[in-house]
Amino acid sequence: MIIVGGGLAGLTAAIVMAKSGIPVVVLEKNPYPNHKVCGEYVSKEVAPLLEFMGLSLSALGAKSIDTLVVSAADGKHLETVLPLGGFGISRYVLDEALFQLAKDAGVVFRFETALETTFERDLFRVRTSNEVYSTKVVIGAFGKRSNIDKALHRGFMQKKSPWLGIKCHYDYPDFPQDTVALHSFPGGYGGLSMTEDGAVNFCYLAHYNSFKAQSGVREFNTKVVAQNPFLNHFLENARPIFEKPLSIAQISFSKKKAVENHILMCGDSAGLIHPLCGNGMAMAIHAGKLAAESVIKFFAEKAYGREAMEKGYARLWKSHFQSRLFFGRQIQALLLQPAISQWAIRTMATQEKIVQAIVQRTHGKPILV
Repeated sequence: MIIVGGGLAGLTAAIVMAKSGIPVVVLEKNPYPNHKVCGEYVSKEVAPLLEFMGLSLSALGAKSIDTLVVSAADGKHLETVLPLGGFGISRYVLDEALFQLAKDAGVVFRFETALETTFERDLFRVRTSNEVYSTKVVIGAFGKRSNIDKALHRGFMQKKSPWLGIKCHYDYPDFPQDTVALHSFPGGYGGLSMTEDGAVNFCYLAHYNSFKAQSGVREFNTKVVAQNPFLNHFLENARPIFEKPLSIAQISFSKKKAVENHILMCGDSAGLIHPLCGNGMAMAIHAGKLAAESVIKFFAEKAYGREAMEKGYARLWKSHFQSRLFFGRQIQALLLQPAISQWAIRTMATQEKIVQAIVQRTHGKPILV
């Protein structure tokens, strides 16, 4: 079978299926390792699954995180203990580690760009920049936007999205390694957390209308992002490690289908949770497991046909993730309205249980394996 996309969801699905004896080919356009625009905070809910696959986050140097700091654009803030907690680790290291585990499990990688998929007579044909592959099952784990999304005429591709993401690693030793911070600014918000090598990842989401009024990332940081006192202090004292920031445009939070043209979608291909929820990495890993288990059952049980597999996976995806996505949209709408955001944070600063309840609504329980 073929997995299109070798991010967290695709790598997880590949490892789980390979461990069950299913031959897997992963089509990924970029060789490992590489940096990606990502908050680089992963909830501990997926720790049991990662350990089952043979990966230890602590052995990779991931920073254990148990504290959350949230601030409004004017600096009003709160600090609380995270109910479950998480880890700070770069995609550069995590993806590479999963890639090596997948190769050791027998997964075959082809570093090619997938252009389109067609389904006819119970068989897929996947065309890449180099050749055409035939397969019974395809898992789509190709991220936020891709050539295949365009070829499938998926609804969200017909609409322009006003969101863009910017990421850079910084040298800032004073940042507490047990903390993830979420700070809003006019037209956006950003997260700070420490990665395995001590670098601090600063990744933010900005509305394009706010961003285009400035001449570039540096001016936007100085004139807009730095209006938040916490971010102003950080930007004044931190030293960028990357030669230039990474960016990605047209980030869409529109609803997507978990199954499209018989392809099982997982990770950002199935739905993107707002970054402020801090749970995108865990959701991608979990969805990869769910997709893999659906495929394993499809190949193992003759009575479990394609229709049952697709409907079953769609139900699983909905039950695990739909409410998180909905709740994330409501929280973002709140935080991006300055007056309401400041009032809400002032209120929550004395109601720690409310904050923890919100975190729990956008996170899951530790995955059983």
